[in-house]
Amino acid sequence: MPVTITLRGRHYTVRSDEPEEEVIKNARWLDSRIAEIASRTPGVDGETVVLLAALNVASEYARFRKQVVGELGSVDRELAAASAILEVTLPGAASEGADDADDEDMVVDDREIPGDA
Repeated sequence: MPVTITLRGRHYTVRSDEPEEEVIKNARWLDSRIAEIASRTPGVDGETVVLLAALNVASEYARFRKQVVGELGSVDRELAAASAILEVTLPGAASEGADDADDEDMVVDDREIPGDA
């Protein structure tokens, strides 16, 4: 769908599959980043300012992506550890899916845990 955005006082019509509000919000954020860089680099032409903003955004994206990948790796390790504990505690439980679980009650550490029945 076509959406009109404003960057550096110029209007652009862009097409996007994203909701219009999201496109406009992102354009406003980008415009503020461009303005921030322009204020810190007086005398630099507009094209260079936009290029610097693009490099800053790309760097920020790469940093966040690296952080997310690291956190996902940590979650994977924690899940593997939990699965290993389950396998030792309840042999076969870690490899069974939720659909394979019995509807009967089970007892763990002398406490009754009701089933889904």
